[in-house]
Amino acid sequence: MPRVAHVPLDAVTERNLRRHYLFSALTDSQWQGLRAHVRALQLATGNRLFDQGDPGDAFFVVCSGSIKLFRDSAAGVEKIMRLIKSGQSFAESVLFSDPPRYPVHAEAVSASLLAAVSREPYLALLRESFDTCRAVMAQMVQRIHRHWDEIEALSLLGSQARVARYLLSLAPGAAPTAVKLPARKTLIAGQLGLAPETLSRGLRALADRRIIVVRRQIVEILDPRALSDCASR
Repeated sequence: MPRVAHVPLDAVTERNLRRHYLFSALTDSQWQGLRAHVRALQLATGNRLFDQGDPGDAFFVVCSGSIKLFRDSAAGVEKIMRLIKSGQSFAESVLFSDPPRYPVHAEAVSASLLAAVSREPYLALLRESFDTCRAVMAQMVQRIHRHWDEIEALSLLGSQARVARYLLSLAPGAAPTAVKLPARKTLIAGQLGLAPETLSRGLRALADRRIIVVRRQIVEILDPRALSDCASR
């Protein structure tokens, strides 16, 4: 069985892609020219999309499911760099790498549908239109700033604050809500730089304070303001 299956790109998925920051600045004619170079890929849980060091001929948007980006240490220990959920993109670095190679491994955490965008046609659009290039770069800079915030959180915040910050990233907004954890708790712990038991203690401490309720993979956020306070400590 192939690790990646090619499937048709349906109209709903295409409309959602057009709203993504990498494509929202494109004109209709630019999108139509790029559309022929966008492929829909289906991965089963555990299927590998690419390996670290593979030639990077495309970047990706997760349409459904989730993908883990990770590296293996010299001792063979897996270090999760990032968990990518529906609506997020990854591997954009290949656009500006020479030669373009993927810097991590990518594997499906759950059954996933991806949009793969060929590198060269997208670069051609950026070269042809300064306005489009500038709009895309502005969005990328904002994303880089968010990554710096995440790195700061991992470096400076305690375990409970990291857990609270992560939950808020799944449910931005001031209203109580319920969210589904996008991956197993062991994977989330790895992304947060925590041991699995430390993540469990952090969730339990927030639950004991009636800030959240945890039901397996579902977390109900009862008090977003209190959770926000925890995320800053």
